[in-house]
Amino acid sequence: MCTSILQIAKNGVHVLSRTMDWPTLENSPLFVPRNFEWQTVFDHRTHHNKYALIGGGSMKNGRIDVSDGVNEFGLCAQKLTFANGAQLVDERDTTKTQLAPFEFVFWVLGNFKSVLDIEHHLPEVELMSEKFSDWKYGKPELHFSLVDPTGRIVVIEPTQNPMRIIENPLGVVTNSPHFERQLARLEKYVNFTAEFEAGKVALNTPKVTTGNLSGKAIPPGSYSPGARFIRAAYFKERADQPEDEQSAIISSWHLLESVSVPRNSAHQQTFSVYRAATVAESRSYYFQSYNRGEITKLQLTPAMLDWTKPKIYSVKDELTVNSLN
Repeated sequence: MCTSILQIAKNGVHVLSRTMDWPTLENSPLFVPRNFEWQTVFDHRTHHNKYALIGGGSMKNGRIDVSDGVNEFGLCAQKLTFANGAQLVDERDTTKTQLAPFEFVFWVLGNFKSVLDIEHHLPEVELMSEKFSDWKYGKPELHFSLVDPTGRIVVIEPTQNPMRIIENPLGVVTNSPHFERQLARLEKYVNFTAEFEAGKVALNTPKVTTGNLSGKAIPPGSYSPGARFIRAAYFKERADQPEDEQSAIISSWHLLESVSVPRNSAHQQTFSVYRAATVAESRSYYFQSYNRGEITKLQLTPAMLDWTKPKIYSVKDELTVNSLN
């Protein structure tokens, strides 16, 4: 379970935030350099990432896994769990880039400059089941949220092959398949603009509903994917448009509060182990783990583009308090 929310500030800054809902905290802020060489766990084929990136992920035994991040061109990407919707490929094909599903974000951020760039190359990649894989990884069902500095925000769903790109001017994603069905359910709670209904929303449109809630239902309070989608969209549309990056981060964190899942060990394994946000324009990554009060920021600076080794940043998952006495 995860929730993704895009905020567009008045000064044009794009902030893609998310909760990471998982049984344990496994990710930290990280940096991956240009020209990084890695092998897919599917068939151990070697890949070379062209571009540097920062984000949230892990590095174990020299293998890097990235869940969310931004690269040197401002392309932002996230992976989110996808309940019973993924159609993975079984057969090996040397003419395709074949990846384990959880490797897709790492591959995208390392090799593409924009959503349009990805769209042109999406037929070249396949997300693979473990049927003929070198290493068994279960069935990690995932879909993906992406935005770039142009303001184009999309969902990529592996419900078919090649995967399909869905334009997402609403800027909200949770875990259910069939994105269009979630939008249809949302009509019970908001009124969409005529441009949204016609599929003609201009890039960087901050709101896609009219703001008129007369006669509309109140959002549900549960933590199901459908309820979180409705709540995130409802409050995002009602909130003030932020002025700049700082106010967009503040707004994003408050919006994420409405969909952050508390630890509840007696009833479910997953909870919101961290919140994070990427900023397309400043190439920044904001990170806050469950037990930590303050937000940690990592920025991809020009000097870092000359670094040659990946780096994991240690951030303690414990409460930090500014004491006044």
